[in-house]
Amino acid sequence: MKYLKIVVVSFFALFAIFACSNSKAKDGIVIADSKSYEASLFRQKCAICHGSEAEGKEIEGKFVPSLRRPEVAQKSEQEIYNQIYNGGNGMLPFKGQLTEKEIRLLVKLVKEDLQTTGAEASRLQTP
Repeated sequence: MKYLKIVVVSFFALFAIFACSNSKAKDGIVIADSKSYEASLFRQKCAICHGSEAEGKEIEGKFVPSLRRPEVAQKSEQEIYNQIYNGGNGMLPFKGQLTEKEIRLLVKLVKEDLQTTGAEASRLQTP
């Protein structure tokens, strides 16, 4: 009986640790669930074109790319920063709307937090 109690308590302890662990899953964060400032910025400034979970979408016949694709992770932080700051290739510039710190937070979000692995990454490779 003593061992059963230890097993049950251990199970619940492990479950609690797992449930409270980092919200970044193997397929990147869930933007809608994130309370981070950068996720809030994304919802306000980026989701309208890139989709609520940065999965990309079509607007007026043009495909806006997913920010979870592997090729995005391969871009340098400076390339991502320049894209957000200056815009281009169909994207509007955010240089007058976001501070330096806010752009850097979005770069981190795109470069690190949104990146996917495994099956999800291969699914996102085709538009």
